[in-house]
Amino acid sequence: MRIGLRTIKTAVAAILSMLLANVLNLLYAPAAGIIAILSVGNTKKASLYTGLGRLASLAIATAISFVCFQVIGYNAIAFGIYLLFFIPVSATFHLTDGIVVNSVLVTHYMMEQSYSLPLLINELLLMSIGVGFALAFNLYMPNIEKQLKEDQEKIEDSFRHILSGMAAMLNHPSRDTLKNSCDKLLIFIRDGQRRAQMYQENQWQVEDAYYEEYFSMRRTQVRILSDMVQLLDGIQVEEVLVEDLRLLLNFTAATFDEDNDGKEILKRIDQVYQVYRSKTLPRNREEFENRARLFQFLQSFKSFIEIKAEFSKSITKLNEETAT
Repeated sequence: MRIGLRTIKTAVAAILSMLLANVLNLLYAPAAGIIAILSVGNTKKASLYTGLGRLASLAIATAISFVCFQVIGYNAIAFGIYLLFFIPVSATFHLTDGIVVNSVLVTHYMMEQSYSLPLLINELLLMSIGVGFALAFNLYMPNIEKQLKEDQEKIEDSFRHILSGMAAMLNHPSRDTLKNSCDKLLIFIRDGQRRAQMYQENQWQVEDAYYEEYFSMRRTQVRILSDMVQLLDGIQVEEVLVEDLRLLLNFTAATFDEDNDGKEILKRIDQVYQVYRSKTLPRNREEFENRARLFQFLQSFKSFIEIKAEFSKSITKLNEETAT
């Protein structure tokens, strides 16, 4: 059994919330601990937005329940009518996280059969204490930037391996190994993208979307690679026709890096296009179809590089704007 950091923070926040509520002699003090449990999120921003939403939701729940209990009485039917109104209103204002916890607080009004100022303050304090401790403990979040950089290195290595494998298998198809590599890489990138989103959600002052955009870019690239691997089986041409493309793939694998803007590779792709245009025309239908697949492979590869080039361009522009 493994006890994670979030579990520890949740337990301590709940304990301290209940202790403080008891010290303040609040009614239904354990409710503060429950609120803390429900308010500890995965990220700083998630906890903040959840906490603020529940405070706003408490005001709405109090107003709706007051009308229901005053008109119908402090009974289960009135509570049910309250829910019929409160749940849709919460959904409309995207406050559904507060439905359960605030409905529990509303039962305090029902049991006390009162909306006196001290009781209203009591419920506000219960919510504030629980949310406050949850936010306080969520101020500390492990910095996962180091892990994101390690993820990037693993991704770059995987791309190099796949590109080198494609160069070796060009005109000698055996795509199963490469297909599996692409599938595994896609899964790894998706996991990295989730970590990048969590990292971004833990930044208070700066909207640092670089890592999330990086993983998104690589995710698009690996899908193109998968399509290129599918094309390998259909490429059966004279060896002289794939020599330049094989050199291009090997060069890309050797220079594949996070900081590579792709400009040099795009120049080399254009050179390969020029070489193909200078070749003699196909002599029969089979040769034409094989060359068409080869040309499609090259087009896909160009799209693969253009995605990285556009990403590098946008990051450079963003850095320049930030600097100014």
